[in-house]
Amino acid sequence: MTWWCTGMRWGADGPEFGWWSGAAAERASAVRFGERLAFRVCGPRRCLGVWRGGRRTPCPGWDAVPERGTRAQCAECAGIDRARSVAADTLADDPRPYRVYLAWFGEGLVKVGITRADRGAARLLEQGAVAFTWLGEGPLMAARRAEELLRVGLGVPDRIPYERKRMVRAGLGGTEERGAELARAHAVAGGLAGWPESLERVPCRVVDHAGVFGLGAVDGLDGVVSGVVEGAVVAGVVVAAAGPDLHLVEAGGRRLAVDARGLAGWPLEGVGAETVAEVAVREVHGVQGGLF
Repeated sequence: MTWWCTGMRWGADGPEFGWWSGAAAERASAVRFGERLAFRVCGPRRCLGVWRGGRRTPCPGWDAVPERGTRAQCAECAGIDRARSVAADTLADDPRPYRVYLAWFGEGLVKVGITRADRGAARLLEQGAVAFTWLGEGPLMAARRAEELLRVGLGVPDRIPYERKRMVRAGLGGTEERGAELARAHAVAGGLAGWPESLERVPCRVVDHAGVFGLGAVDGLDGVVSGVVEGAVVAGVVVAAAGPDLHLVEAGGRRLAVDARGLAGWPLEGVGAETVAEVAVREVHGVQGGLF
């Protein structure tokens, strides 16, 4: 049976790869720091359909999708996703409570955002937030209004390009520094006029993910694998993971960040030690945005 990778996700015990058989079956495999990972990319890359409500609806045409790109979806399935999406403002009638947060990614890189309350910190882990604090909880539209209020009032964005988050990851400073920056922003936020009355304020309690991500082992970055092609081999020792990024060190010492979004939709197969030795010296074609 062929299993297609659905990308890297954050489970209760840390990062894991998701796998789908093309039918109803799904499974996960844990990503463990300090262990060697080696796989070959098979093909072709296929649309993963639509994931909603804890289940996957297969793509009607089982379409092939381009090798480049972070979304393993055809245009039709991507459109279905966006038709009921908080990010696209097409889910305004969602009755579930939402939380507003401030997330820290590096010095001066703070953003505001919202996430469904029952997801806990999952959204922050998915984004690679090194630290965060909650600001408030309430109805979706109240959370949206607070997000805009804070974006303007604090002068922080609601989106940060992922490349910027990645490039500052090796020089983050101490826990106290990022905690203090978030605490200051939280205090300013609390003094802003115009908070929606239906949004319950939440005290500042900074949660730090540096240990969860293993970022103490990230001492630099020599290349980024932002996409793969059929036949490519990726191999190295896993030292850290943050957001969708897997940080590997190759046999020759080169430090790579593998954007696991580019692995979604591909069948992957494990390779042996001889193959790993053979490909360990291959170049990453384009440190930024290249294919391996």
